[in-house]
Amino acid sequence: MTTSDLVVVGAGIVGLAHAVDAVNRGLTVTVVDRDERAVGASVRNFGHACITAQTGEALAYADRARGTWLRLGLAAGFGVAECGTVVVARAAEEMAALDELAALRGHDEVRLLTPEQVAHRVPVEVENLHGGALLPRDLRIEQRRAAGAIAAWLSAQPGVRIRWGTPVLGVEPGLVRTGRGELRARRIVVCVGHDLDRLLPAVAEDAALQRCRLQMLQLRVPGLRIDPAVLTGSSMLRYPALAGTDGARALRERWRAERPDLLDAVVNHMLTQLPDGDLVVGDTHAYARTPEPWSSEQLDELLLAETRALLGRSDLTVVRRWQGTYASADGEFLRAPVGSGVTAVSVTSGIGMTTAFGLAPTVLDSL
Repeated sequence: MTTSDLVVVGAGIVGLAHAVDAVNRGLTVTVVDRDERAVGASVRNFGHACITAQTGEALAYADRARGTWLRLGLAAGFGVAECGTVVVARAAEEMAALDELAALRGHDEVRLLTPEQVAHRVPVEVENLHGGALLPRDLRIEQRRAAGAIAAWLSAQPGVRIRWGTPVLGVEPGLVRTGRGELRARRIVVCVGHDLDRLLPAVAEDAALQRCRLQMLQLRVPGLRIDPAVLTGSSMLRYPALAGTDGARALRERWRAERPDLLDAVVNHMLTQLPDGDLVVGDTHAYARTPEPWSSEQLDELLLAETRALLGRSDLTVVRRWQGTYASADGEFLRAPVGSGVTAVSVTSGIGMTTAFGLAPTVLDSL
């Protein structure tokens, strides 16, 4: 039987964030995961720490997480780029939303761009380009390496054990029962994301937890280089700091008549570039407790059409297609006490990469 100060169930980014903070506190930690490596939302995302477009609690966590990402990138040896985000405005309502956010946040966080300045930073189609904004505090993270590199770094720290390929069968105060034996700890954090209902169904039901199913693409575009993340008008309807503006509300009303396809698919059309030059493009959203297992070619074609229009290019080759899944519930974060010293934690808004390293310290403080 293994005994630790803290057991973390789940070795995705949210679970690893709790383990990293525990190490910083000098605690002994055991991390347990059913798979051999992180294969869920922690690697299927954009690699985008979307800091500036958050509000309230999420913004505070994102601000705190930013410094941790920069330090971990150096310590664990994966890429974290301070390249910011360019938000492209192709309609008057979109530019109005950026004007409002800039007035609220100031030049250090939101730098308005002319159409020429946008085109200088990202190779977008200039026709109908109204301008844009640079969000300089956002980060681009090497998402397909980050979780594995952090786990390897943790494994090298004194007092840390990571048990891969170990399914968890039950959790109760002081005890985690696994398919490979029992783990004991005074503190237990359950970070299994959208699979919370598999382990703690009553907690998931109380939170009305659902799965948000995404469709995403990896595209090859010859000779293309884009350093920052790129957001579009559809992103302004998703991220709260922009969605709360009058400009975004006006855009949504216009799209009800002109672009219902984007609204029906709950599209957040954005892109980031991988180290090999391919683009990660997404995404669509569908919500259900048990989603349908099928991908929709129509949704992939919608994302492709939007990308062709954004870049003004037709030479896009699909390299990979995949579905992502994350937990969704009312509010952005689920923190549910399960018993003495046991807490279930999920980021329920698709911003785990952005906020987890700010959220984890508050959870451990509460324990």
